[in-house]
Amino acid sequence: MRGPLVMKGYHNRPEATEEAFAGGWLHTGDVGRFDDEGFLYIVDRKKEMIVTGGFNVFPREIEDVLSAHPAVAQVAVIGVPDERWGESVKAVVVLRDGFEPGEGLAGELQARVKEAKGSVQAPKSVDFADSIPLSAVGKPDKKALRAKYWGDRERGVN
Repeated sequence: MRGPLVMKGYHNRPEATEEAFAGGWLHTGDVGRFDDEGFLYIVDRKKEMIVTGGFNVFPREIEDVLSAHPAVAQVAVIGVPDERWGESVKAVVVLRDGFEPGEGLAGELQARVKEAKGSVQAPKSVDFADSIPLSAVGKPDKKALRAKYWGDRERGVN
């Protein structure tokens, strides 16, 4: 983005400022799309995008579908290492009281996404957790979640 209200740079971080302002535009890392009427919709963050088998998958779209399920209290979707596809889609789900984790519920959640978004976006695995780590601003800490699965490996596409 560019305009009079856009920040001038990062305080005492000239390298970060130079990287963020490549070509004179502020690169926010947001991924968006325009609809038929020209309205811009922010879809997700570029660094959270999952690349699986050459397809770009946006976790937020999957999280929106899964969050609508009555059993789901919280959900975070991340990419995890996959030998064949580079990354595969994993959902980490916290259940509401009264719901039990299991293969049946995991399959139901996967089918829900497949029906709404397609098979590429459907999680290949679902982990049930007691909680999802949160960042300082109260959002799911996806970096911490990914670290559990990636370890020392770097994200990459095969």
